[in-house]
Amino acid sequence: MAGGAVQYHGEGTTRRSFHVPVFMNLRLRITVAGMILLCAHATGSGATKVLTLQSVRYPPVLDGVVDDVWSTADSACGFFQLQPFYGKAPTDETVAKVLATNEALYCLIICRQDKSCIQDFSSVHDQGEGDVVSIMLDTFGDKQTAYKFAVSAAGVQSDARMLDDARNKDYSWDGVWFARSRVYDWGFIVEMEIPFKSMRYNGALTDWGLDFDRWIASKTEDLYWSEYAQNEGQRISRFGTLHLNGAHPTVQGLNLEVYPVALTRAVYTPNGKYRMEPDAGIDLFYNPSEQLTFQLTGNPDFAQIEADPFQFNISRYETYFDERRPFFTAGTEVFMAAGKQNNTGFYRPLELFYSRRIGKVMSDGARVPLELGAKTYGRLGSWEYGAFFARTGGIDYRDDDGVLQTEPAAMFGSARVKMRMLENSSVGLLFVGKQTPGHIDGVMDIDGALRSSSWQLAYQVARSIQDGKGDFGGSAGFTLFGKSWAVLARTRAIGNGFDVDNVGYVPWRGTAELTSITGPIWYYDTGALSQIFLYGGFSLSYEDVDLYTDRLAALGWNMQFRDNWGYEITIIGGRAKDEGQTYAQSEYDVSTWFHTSPRWQGNVWGGYSHTYNFDRGYVAFYSWLGCQVSWKATNAFELGTSYNMYVEGNPGGTVEDITYNARPYVSLTPVNNLNLRLYADNVFVKSTDKLESVIVGFLFSYNFLPKSWIYLALNEVRDRSEEFTGAGDLLPVRMHTTDRAGVFKVKYLYYF
Repeated sequence: MAGGAVQYHGEGTTRRSFHVPVFMNLRLRITVAGMILLCAHATGSGATKVLTLQSVRYPPVLDGVVDDVWSTADSACGFFQLQPFYGKAPTDETVAKVLATNEALYCLIICRQDKSCIQDFSSVHDQGEGDVVSIMLDTFGDKQTAYKFAVSAAGVQSDARMLDDARNKDYSWDGVWFARSRVYDWGFIVEMEIPFKSMRYNGALTDWGLDFDRWIASKTEDLYWSEYAQNEGQRISRFGTLHLNGAHPTVQGLNLEVYPVALTRAVYTPNGKYRMEPDAGIDLFYNPSEQLTFQLTGNPDFAQIEADPFQFNISRYETYFDERRPFFTAGTEVFMAAGKQNNTGFYRPLELFYSRRIGKVMSDGARVPLELGAKTYGRLGSWEYGAFFARTGGIDYRDDDGVLQTEPAAMFGSARVKMRMLENSSVGLLFVGKQTPGHIDGVMDIDGALRSSSWQLAYQVARSIQDGKGDFGGSAGFTLFGKSWAVLARTRAIGNGFDVDNVGYVPWRGTAELTSITGPIWYYDTGALSQIFLYGGFSLSYEDVDLYTDRLAALGWNMQFRDNWGYEITIIGGRAKDEGQTYAQSEYDVSTWFHTSPRWQGNVWGGYSHTYNFDRGYVAFYSWLGCQVSWKATNAFELGTSYNMYVEGNPGGTVEDITYNARPYVSLTPVNNLNLRLYADNVFVKSTDKLESVIVGFLFSYNFLPKSWIYLALNEVRDRSEEFTGAGDLLPVRMHTTDRAGVFKVKYLYYF
């Protein structure tokens, strides 16, 4: 594409069937039937599959119709059913094809299916639901990372970076690419155009890793081109092969993405009036080569990000919040310590780079301004590297006692280098630091992971830096999912002087932990039941503040069914000591999840424990009950809610207080990538018989071109927090508005 604004081939994505003349539909039927028939004769078996990439001078048109040029492409067929019936023949036929020009890769996926069973919900980028197909590309041949490009039957696009041999996925990555879908009475077709300059890759390779995926929502059927072990799931190391066949991508232009951002903010002031604040910012992405990326943001605004959900915390440690700001989520794979497992959640390495420390919210709600941010990341052979820089401004705020304080301006930096070894393993070094006038805080670590497709051993050793002082901390985790047995173990040890609170999230100073669970797994080939995991284990947890090692034992039962629901029960018991009190600690957890219908999904959880309540300072019972449910009333309209109830007991065995939290929402997506969302977050406390806080938010978002957005965000926060006069005197407690703002924001991509 020439320099200037992004341009579509055609009209962009679509979500409804088009009117196709009878003769064209008949021709398409014959073409599709012929492709499937030829593919059936060519289908083979075995763990390694190869697709040969054919180059063409003139690319296919993205319109959901099979052009003649597709007849020159090699076909991927013989898809493998991973679930619900492992290894059984797919219930519907699928054919995938790939072509290339010098500028882009093209993918065609043909899906046979009865039209009445096709789920084609309108949605926004990265949230495609219903029937979905995808292509996955290991462009470095490292068998650890890959790009994933997915398109729903409605034409909704999603993209992600697959990490750690597909154990994790990062959906914060967004590329510039194009897709069209079209639904017919016999199934649907998806076509994609993926410019090579939207990906990083090793230009010296002759083969890339390749796989295709198809999710049939009405049958909860997950199909892959490559075959995977039932106990492992998908693994990049088991991808098939895309033979490039002499194709050499040529990346033209500057490969520069420029995003000017213009916004106007209306802020409610204490005198009851609104203050208008026009502002502007800029984001830049620059790829000087196919293996290197630079990113810069100036004066960013994150008004489109919803407020953090309410968190109820009775522990002695700080509450953790996920990062959702786009600049910080992009490219995070480089700065993460090895071994994080989102799929199980059992092991998490120490989070030494916690980006929520940058531009953080102070105790009175004031936010530290982020003035400038920059990062770079790339590859060189088996090495991966990255660097990060951010500058924040100073700000005055009031602490918890109402005393006026100053948060000084600061500079943050991080450097990362990681080396791939033994094909599917890695080792790396990480530095994170913060500098304020007269002070330096930081941390250095060495971390890595040894892994195969069925097991992983991750490790991490770190040293904190605080004005020349510091201490050590470390963690390790092991997971093994065999064909009939599973073993999970993790350990963590943090020195008393390991203070990284200004750059990371490691609040457990002066502690050590060892936890392990193991047990048999049963897989069932037929029937309603899919698998059972029965496990037992133990946990030893030492806290220096108590000079005591808590000793707990655990027993659990996990059952999953083929129609996409399951439940888990866990029982934990033992001896513990907190704040000088030794007591019998116990916990009982029950959770269930369901997605048995494409229109309904949800989770329900609850539990009861006998533990130490640090918020109240005594040992008592503590219980909780929660759920999260969503319902697609139509293909374009969704509503749902989360609900939590927290019951605090007292030493006498009666209820001390109950806190209720609900976060209902409604969402309307009349066409793809245009969404209106309204939500409210309410906290009610039984002892006061009052709402303690209410957050109401409305967001209009329109992704009118790739990576180009229009936002209108309206937010109001009301609570019973302390109020002070201008002289610093405390006012009577009342429900009052602490924040009310409206923001109109436009972000537009120029692609050179």
